[in-house]
Amino acid sequence: MIFGTGIDIIDVARIGRVHSRWGDKFLNKFLRPDEIEYCLQQTDPSPSIAARFAGKEAVSKAFGTGIGEKLNWHDLEIVHHDRGRPMVHLHGKAKVLLMELGGKAVHISLSHSDGQAAAMAVLEG
Repeated sequence: MIFGTGIDIIDVARIGRVHSRWGDKFLNKFLRPDEIEYCLQQTDPSPSIAARFAGKEAVSKAFGTGIGEKLNWHDLEIVHHDRGRPMVHLHGKAKVLLMELGGKAVHISLSHSDGQAAAMAVLEG
């Protein structure tokens, strides 16, 4: 049973400008260390950074909380299955919130081009 969905889209150039200005401070605010490492390995990290930003926003919308008191950036981690499919690992408040809601899994799809990054999340119960 699906009990939550979320979607987000963001401008890749905007994320690139913020990253250029604030560097690691920006990345550390919303990405976990393995996510930072993955993104910075890319020739152009901006699309991957933007996709993770959109992914976390989409998951927070699926939970119905947004990013804030009940769920923060570091409670969510976007990783890749060995076949390349993106997956969400929950930490801290997100893990507790999913259990409280009776959820079993979080599914995510990411997409990006040079201009836009988008994500869709589904909470399965």
